Amino acid sequence: MDRYSMNFGKKERVLNYTCQTYQLSRPNKVGAVMALIRDCQPSSFDEWQSWYFENAHTAGKNPTKITVESLHELGERLYAKITEVVIPEWEAAFRELTEQDCIDYIYNLTTVP
Repeated sequence: MDRYSMNFGKKERVLNYTCQTYQLSRPNKVGAVMALIRDCQPSSFDEWQSWYFENAHTAGKNPTKITVESLHELGERLYAKITEVVIPEWEAAFRELTEQDCIDYIYNLTTVP
């Protein structure tokens, strides 16, 4: 079976984290993707992509059509969040992280209800 998903390597974790944290892949941003796939039942990537852009709308009170431009804008927002928020926060966390933080975190995770 052909693979169409891009390989983002080590970057994928930060992309996933940021996308989920800032809810950039939610149905109100990109449509109900899994439901759309079930509705389309595509036999090819090209069929799916064409069908998606013809049928996908944001979820919510004021649905808007998903376009190449709207996905491009989400990608720009993702990049801004990563470079302006996530990287600075993580760099600070890495500088301040201690072994005791790790010990306390595991203890708290497993023993505090």
